[in-house]
Amino acid sequence: MVAPSAWASHILVDSKSEAIQIKQKISKLKEFQKLARKKSTCPSSQKGGDLGWFRKGMMVREFDEAVWSIPLSTTSEPIKSQFGYHLIWVHEREEN
Repeated sequence: MVAPSAWASHILVDSKSEAIQIKQKISKLKEFQKLARKKSTCPSSQKGGDLGWFRKGMMVREFDEAVWSIPLSTTSEPIKSQFGYHLIWVHEREEN
């Protein structure tokens, strides 16, 4: 049995207030990608925040739970993990 997989992008910042400010500027994917390149502290920022495809359970718990619960093609609320605050955009999910 193969774990379900998802394709997502994210923006990682240090504070919840910064994450909220960034979220307010995003209404479509292009804006998400542009802000990821400018603001995200994750190396994925160079790819507009794109993390590619990954299996359920591969990311830290808080991030993983959000990826499987938020609507597709929208920006999540700020998600806190040990790395900081994530804004997540889920492109696709395969539930298998």
